[in-house]
Amino acid sequence: MFRDGKGCIVDEGFLGMLRRILTSKWTKLPVFLLCLTPAGFLVWRAFTDRLGANPLEELTHRTGDWTIYFLLITLSITPLRKLLKQPNLIRFRRMLGLFAFFYVCLHFLTYIVFDHFFDVSAMLKDVAQRPFITAGFTGFVLLIPLAITSTTGWIRRLGGKRWQMLHRLIYVTASAGVIHYYWLVKSDVTMPVRLGAILVFLFICRLAFWLQARQTKPARSPAQKQREAAPAT
Repeated sequence: MFRDGKGCIVDEGFLGMLRRILTSKWTKLPVFLLCLTPAGFLVWRAFTDRLGANPLEELTHRTGDWTIYFLLITLSITPLRKLLKQPNLIRFRRMLGLFAFFYVCLHFLTYIVFDHFFDVSAMLKDVAQRPFITAGFTGFVLLIPLAITSTTGWIRRLGGKRWQMLHRLIYVTASAGVIHYYWLVKSDVTMPVRLGAILVFLFICRLAFWLQARQTKPARSPAQKQREAAPAT
């Protein structure tokens, strides 16, 4: 046991064990399989005829639920890595974000294949006339560029700052998903309200860390400001 800079008692053994787990090259495999478990469970339920009286509705709802869950888990990585002082948590953020995209694709496929049988005109009519579908479709479209640019190569092409600005769209995507869920259920809104509260909490955490970083950032000297303002030659 030891005290950190803020006087909090920290279990060094636990943090060391957590650090070893997070840095192990084998850790990503069980995390990947765990993320795939909800889809596997749905497949098992489908093959054993355990999806209930309305299998299509069950598939649509469950894949939509897990899309929002993975979006929130992905957003929680940054607060957790700062609070636990475990920067290696960042190794799993891309995988979690891509699983959110995987489940939203399954969610969208159940809609276009089984619900509308590739009837594009009917789907466009739905998007235009039904607000909950408009919100869901907006979230799906915004996730596409985030999934495409999730690789290290795209970070280099876009540059760190532009890549970060683009990937802040995940908050908009998650908000669209929660709104989609809220408008869909109509009566019992307990779950979408809880998910919305978690999203707001994560956004406040992100804002607090950003403000803290700005306050602790050393002030630039007049000479540094002049050099930054000078045009490149």
